[in-house]
Amino acid sequence: MFYDYLVIALYFVLILVIGVVFSRMASKSTSDYFRGGGRMLWWMVGSTAFMAQFSAVTFTGAAGKAFADGFAISAVYIGNTFAFFCGWAYFAHRFRQMRVDTPTEAIKGRFGPKNELFFSWALIVFSFLNAGVWLNALGVFTSAVFDADISLTIVAIGLTVLFVSVLSGAWGVVASDFVQTLVVAVVSVACAVVALVKIGGPTELVNNFPGGFFIGPNMNYPLILIGTFIFFLPKQIITMMNLHDSFRFLNAKDSINARKAALLAMTLMGVGTIIWFIPPWASATLYPDAATNYAQLGNKAEDAVYLVFARNAMPIGTVGLLMAALFAASMSSMDSALNKNAGIFIRSIYQPFLSKRNKNTDDKKLLSISKIVSFISGLGVILAALYFASLKELSLFELMMSVSTMIQMPMMVPLLLGIVVKKTPQWAPWATIVVGLIISWLIANLYTAEFFASLLNVESLTRREIIDLNIILTIAGHVFITAGFFWSTSYFYKEEKDKNKLATESFFKDLETPVIADDLQDEVDQQQRRKLGNMVMVMSLGILLMTLIPNPYWGRIMFAICALIIAFLGFLLKRSAVKKTS
Repeated sequence: MFYDYLVIALYFVLILVIGVVFSRMASKSTSDYFRGGGRMLWWMVGSTAFMAQFSAVTFTGAAGKAFADGFAISAVYIGNTFAFFCGWAYFAHRFRQMRVDTPTEAIKGRFGPKNELFFSWALIVFSFLNAGVWLNALGVFTSAVFDADISLTIVAIGLTVLFVSVLSGAWGVVASDFVQTLVVAVVSVACAVVALVKIGGPTELVNNFPGGFFIGPNMNYPLILIGTFIFFLPKQIITMMNLHDSFRFLNAKDSINARKAALLAMTLMGVGTIIWFIPPWASATLYPDAATNYAQLGNKAEDAVYLVFARNAMPIGTVGLLMAALFAASMSSMDSALNKNAGIFIRSIYQPFLSKRNKNTDDKKLLSISKIVSFISGLGVILAALYFASLKELSLFELMMSVSTMIQMPMMVPLLLGIVVKKTPQWAPWATIVVGLIISWLIANLYTAEFFASLLNVESLTRREIIDLNIILTIAGHVFITAGFFWSTSYFYKEEKDKNKLATESFFKDLETPVIADDLQDEVDQQQRRKLGNMVMVMSLGILLMTLIPNPYWGRIMFAICALIIAFLGFLLKRSAVKKTS
């Protein structure tokens, strides 16, 4: 355990150093702080888009779902991959072409200032909930690893994320996301390879999975499983490719880099969809009683299966590296939320408040206020995570799906369709959210899975089938009813009453006009490559030092190979920094 503590401590030092190194690049203006001035290269933007969607839930709640139910969990991540494909094909470059610093500025252009203010407060509150789920997931896992108090764990991790986000803004957030993507890749691939060797290969993994690999146990009606695959596709598009989540691509230096970023995120998500879950799938056969080791976690006990696998199958030090990957996943999600919240508050709440009173605040003053807002937002996320930690009766996967389908989808439907449906009345967005929340409540309380099962004379649904069917019903309700309501509001649109007509026309004109990087971009490109190249080389040295840990020969070889791969990537980055970029 000493070596695991040491690995985690060195990882935290690296993350803090990244915050310091990139702090100067975020100290010039609020635009630099919120989105890196829109000057980031595609591989940085793509990695942060990927990590923002990843989160520690993948190694905890989703891993627990994979351990219990087999291949079914892949539906969520196949949906993510498809959403990023749609980003490459249609959304990513258009988001960059909105030419804004924050998502709510785009909402103002499309729907007007009143909707901007409404969504600003709504999205800030939702960010607290969403980031709180991620932080809680990390707290659950960490407390299990170190037998520590979960509340203390959540507070300690939350404060660390605060440091990076407050100090270096978008540059530190995205740079740490890139380095953390490498950590996640190293841990995932290493664990997957060892898991396949332990179980005897992919064929044995599939054939020996309890209850059947593709259907899983406790599933009497496979049609429900097919339904989850189908409905997760539109669900992930709605929750990932909307005006709020456009912040992922606002950082890109131009339209081309935004599309490349979406393609990178799609590739990482597609490959990871299989690699991440090989260890929990193998554990279902190798360690079928894994959940009993953490009975104190209640219904979250299965969410610690990755830890069980790392402790039993991997060389010493891997648990520490796994924890570093978990920190990476949660911190990337949380610091993105904090940075985004600061931008939303300053640009869409604070500055309009000042302008109404004919007061002006210079950009340096706004930059200082942004850091204060990030700090306060971080405290809000920590409080939300502490609340979710108290909900012992829900697994992390159920908690994530509840927040995503019941709250997030109603909010994001108008922010996605608003890009496609051009003429809607001013009340359409908030009215759609009201309709969506009503749909969520009705399905949760009245038109439940049990209700529809009784209509179809279906008896004895298992708990798994009830959970999956409720998810399907909620998604279907929003795809057909909530989205249909927003679309139908176009029939009530009256052009002569549209006070935001000119701004909306300007919004859609920008949406179709490519962004081309200026002549100052070369120097910024070289800074990104040089600084990140140095950070990656340092990380590779740290992993190389793990070969000194007393492990079997194969364990030391594994760490050495991982270090060499990462060092090679760092070398390529540093080498590209001396070349003139276009």
